[in-house]
Amino acid sequence: MEVINHFSKNKYQSLLKPKSVGFTVFFILCSIFYYIILQQYQIAQKAKNDEMYKTLETIRQNIDQSLKNNYTTALSLALTINDKGVPENFDEIGKQLLASNNNIDAVQLVPNGIISHIYPLKGNEAAIGLNILTSKKHQYEASQSIKNSKMYFAGPLALKQGGLGIVGRMPVYKNNKFWGFSAVVIRLNTLLRNSGINNIDSSKYYFQLSKINPITQKELFFLPIDKNLSKNSSVTTVIPDGDWKLYLTDKKPHEFYLFLFSLGFFGILLAALIAFVTTNFLKKPAELEDLLEKQTAKLLKNEIKFKSVFDQAAVGITYVDTVTGQLLEANKKYCDLLGYTEQEIKQKTIQSIIHPDDLNESFSNLEKLRKGIIREYTTERKHITKSNEPIWIKLTISPLWENNESPTNHIAIVENITKRKLAEEAIVNSQKRIESLINTVDGIVWECDAKTLEFTFVSKKVENILGYTAQEWMSSPTFWTDHIYEKDKNFALEFCAEQTTKKLNHDFEYRMIAKDGSIVWLRDIVNVIIEDDEVKTLRGIMIDVTKNKEIEKDLNNSFNLVSEQNKRLLNFSYIVSHNLRSHTSNITSIVDLITNSDSEEEKEEMVQLLKSVSDSLNETMLNLNEVVNIQTNVALTTENLNLKQYIDNALSILSDQIALKGIQVISSVESDIEVNYNPAYLESILYNLISNAIRYSHQERHPTIHIDTYKEAKKTVLKISDNGIGIDLKRNGHKIFGMYKKFSTHKDSKGIGLFITKNQIDAMGGNITVESEPNLGTTFKVYIS
Repeated sequence: MEVINHFSKNKYQSLLKPKSVGFTVFFILCSIFYYIILQQYQIAQKAKNDEMYKTLETIRQNIDQSLKNNYTTALSLALTINDKGVPENFDEIGKQLLASNNNIDAVQLVPNGIISHIYPLKGNEAAIGLNILTSKKHQYEASQSIKNSKMYFAGPLALKQGGLGIVGRMPVYKNNKFWGFSAVVIRLNTLLRNSGINNIDSSKYYFQLSKINPITQKELFFLPIDKNLSKNSSVTTVIPDGDWKLYLTDKKPHEFYLFLFSLGFFGILLAALIAFVTTNFLKKPAELEDLLEKQTAKLLKNEIKFKSVFDQAAVGITYVDTVTGQLLEANKKYCDLLGYTEQEIKQKTIQSIIHPDDLNESFSNLEKLRKGIIREYTTERKHITKSNEPIWIKLTISPLWENNESPTNHIAIVENITKRKLAEEAIVNSQKRIESLINTVDGIVWECDAKTLEFTFVSKKVENILGYTAQEWMSSPTFWTDHIYEKDKNFALEFCAEQTTKKLNHDFEYRMIAKDGSIVWLRDIVNVIIEDDEVKTLRGIMIDVTKNKEIEKDLNNSFNLVSEQNKRLLNFSYIVSHNLRSHTSNITSIVDLITNSDSEEEKEEMVQLLKSVSDSLNETMLNLNEVVNIQTNVALTTENLNLKQYIDNALSILSDQIALKGIQVISSVESDIEVNYNPAYLESILYNLISNAIRYSHQERHPTIHIDTYKEAKKTVLKISDNGIGIDLKRNGHKIFGMYKKFSTHKDSKGIGLFITKNQIDAMGGNITVESEPNLGTTFKVYIS
């Protein structure tokens, strides 16, 4: 009874203020409807903004990739410049670059800031001779490119040859000096076409491209401007390589307002109605059942209204029977995505719309979902539309059953990503074309981290030059430093580090060890890539200059040989001039005396004297002729000769002189030693050196001659020593092998033997040295190659 009275009392108190309760209900419902409407607006607006961002991001990626491709084009163009700063095969290379890169309209070379080379020239003639470093329109951005030592894209600007375009300029340095620019020209229409800007739905969006004028600091717009459009309904992004700002503006920013206004009006009306019903309910409890029925009908209508919001979602949504794969319900976006009507989509199973390539992965993920291994997952895969066309989607699956319950249904949220996938595929294909172009360059194109020197890219040309594959090179972070020739390693690493620290492009030569163990000379042209005022990357090309080095070595050897021959020729001309002039002068004087002689006896005496001078002249001519034969004989025949046998022959020829002077000859030359030599020269050399040792033996001691051989630096050394009268090398060392140079008063000394011996040894590519002291003896060493 107390409970009934309590209830009756509370009921009576609540019925005292029905209008307050009704107002409270109205306020609460309005708040709920406002929150729902606000959420719907934010979802729709976010979906639209996401679509705009994705569209703009695709354009940005296309432009950015196009500019990166243009950097490679400019770098390849710069490689046509030889060491003298003169472009080679410019038109042919330019033609290949334009054929491989449809993002550009022309290429230029700009030595010292003056445009001198353009391909194609036709249609671009007006730009020839333009000095971009003095032109007000070009000089600021050109100087910025030089200052930052990197490629910079100027424009859009009015081109000298007509029309609007963008010019990418990369500064080129030769021998650490600024040479000029390697440049690419992109017409604005080409940029708009290749970046996908022309494919934007013009009924929904408006695209704009702008840039801050570096002089006025005002923002310049390069496409027609619609004054009715607001930046508040725009999304933006920037292209750092050209300092451009991209806008994508919604042409219909208020398209949701009418729908939201209708929905809000309906919500207010519904809240007022419910508040009114609540008020009446409190006033008329008897009418509660009737009102309940009405409210049920209204709620059903509301469900229909909310279903229309579901159908207008920016992404596709469908309910799926997890066990059978049957599509139970799908919103309009999902149906439009696949090209089916709502009724047709309900007749399909998930297996029938998945691309065959992705069926196995889909079944595997669904099985994990059924078994509770995963609760939800997101993936990218291909579906088949009604027209049998494949499309790429981003799929998110969420189950609608609780943990530890049997699988029932799941919800799938689908987003069309076909455009992004196609753009990614285009980027990959573009990268493959660039890599193919790089692999045609006659050198190893590479890229590495500036701090660690770990290579991130090496072109396939490395196999032809060094024998390693690109994979072998990049498998070790220290591959480059490990394979530099040991004698060049310190120089190469220190020079590279020094130039990189100074942020300077550099060009140097060093040797590397090839895979087959051979040594290869490389010329390395390095570009220093700076980001945020810090050196991040090194890029360059290694060119095989081994043949050039060999040619240079041969030229040096030839130069040394010619220099030596010139010295000999000069010496020989002096000898000829001095000796012949002396003899001819004597003959002239004697002839004059004969002419002026009064008696036959005096004439006979002069004739005998003339005969003596004539014999001396004849001997001089014979000696000079022998020297000429030695120095001009370039086709000497050589044989493998037994050295001991030739020594024994020389000793046999000189045996009478050896016996006459009682000389002891000690030879330790082995019987198996052979040398590759001219037989006549070897015989002459041995005869002259041994006969000199006999001729200049010391009269106050027992004369001894030692003959020996040994190896030194892969050469056979013949050593002949005596204990004779010796030579004062301090006085005569510089002329000991000169012609007609005598160092004793011996009657048989003529000063020609050592001169001929030296010339014969030189002709065979060897060398002779002498060690001697007066009254102690002399040692000659003959180095035989």
